[in-house]
Order: sequence, then structure tokens, then C-alpha cells
Amino acid sequence: MQAPVIAPSILSADFARLGEEVDNVLSSGADWVHFDVMDNHYVPNLTIGPLVCEALRSHGVTAPIDVHLMVSPVDRLIGDFVEAGASCITFHPEATEHVDRSLQLVRDAGLMSGLVFNPATPLHLLDHVMDKVDIILLMSVNPGFGGQAFIPHTLDKLRAVRQRIDQSGHAIRLEVDGGVKVDNIGQIAAAGADTFVAGSAIFNARSKDDANGYDSVISQFKESIASAG
Repeated sequence: MQAPVIAPSILSADFARLGEEVDNVLSSGADWVHFDVMDNHYVPNLTIGPLVCEALRSHGVTAPIDVHLMVSPVDRLIGDFVEAGASCITFHPEATEHVDRSLQLVRDAGLMSGLVFNPATPLHLLDHVMDKVDIILLMSVNPGFGGQAFIPHTLDKLRAVRQRIDQSGHAIRLEVDGGVKVDNIGQIAAAGADTFVAGSAIFNARSKDDANGYDSVISQFKESIASAG
């Protein structure tokens, strides 16, 4: 299993001072910046696009930017996020007519590519693309909104994907997104995840008196992950 990665989702950040928020979570020990891109079509919400990614790069953010496309179709936005400075791009197989081609678009640009599986989406599609994915992202909530509760059967699904990854021999990250908190991240890590997206659990840790109040929760995340190993 690869070294663990904490990827705060900026969906829960204070957008009035987004650059500062991202600087703060990274200085508090976060590894990646997670982008939840929603189009009010594939999911019932509308969030951010490539201009925000480009703005953070211009702001000076050098950490990997992990773009999760909850949009349909995906190919045009893949190109836009490549140009904007993304490091990883994941998308839902239901959102593209040609999964192989969309994965290759990401790979051809030199980025990490990945597929996202909703709670009820079966895993059999992985049988045909294990050599083309760098990340498998399991949604532990139904996509579209932050702050939802973790769906428990995701743990069984994580174990199943971890087995597939280990048997494949490929260096594929297993990412989980939705309802990740201090009190369950240990279980999630024990089930096989190595990349952890958390939004409200991190950004709600801020206080009015301490804008950079993220150190404690990220430290607790890492301690729980280490204990699970």
C-alpha cells in the first residue's frame, strides 16, 4: 500500500479567502487539494471550474490538485483542467460514452487518471481498465453535496477494491470521499484506503479566533491511519 494522502475538499472552504484557506490546510499537514467539480446536470449542484484551479496555481499552490469531475460529458473539461494545472483527474464511468478514451486523454497529458464509483455502482468495469487507472475513488456518500454521513457498506467495497489492486500488481491509489471523520478514518484505512478526502471534518475545525485551526484534526487523521496500519 502506498503512503497515505490527506486531501481536503475545498467544497467546504471559505471561498471568500480560498487561497489563504488552501495555504492553511497545506501548512497544517494536508498533502493534496481536492476539487469537487459539479455541473447541476450529472449531480444536483453547481460548484467550481478550471478557472479556480488556475487561480490557485497563480496564487502559488504547488501541491497536487486532485480534480473529481461530477459532470457529463467529461472530455472537454478534462482538457480545460489539464491546462489549468490539475495533477489528477477522476471521473464517473457513467458520465462518458468511452471510458477508455477519456482515461487516455488524462494519461496522454501526463496526469494521474482515475475512475469514481458511486455507492451503488458495480465494480466489474475495473476488469477492463486496471492498467489505465492510477486512482480508484469510491464515493462513500451519494455525490452532489458535502456534509453527508458515511455509508457503512463502503467498507466492504473498499476491501474488494483493495484485493483487486493488490492482485493487479499496479501502483493504484485507493481513494475514499464522503463522510470521512476522525472517528471513522481508522476503519476506512484498515479496509484498504490510502487516500482520504475530507471536507467539513477539516474546514469546520476552524474557529473565529484561529483561522488556521486545522492542525489538530489533520494530526488526528494521520494518527488514526498509522494505528490502523
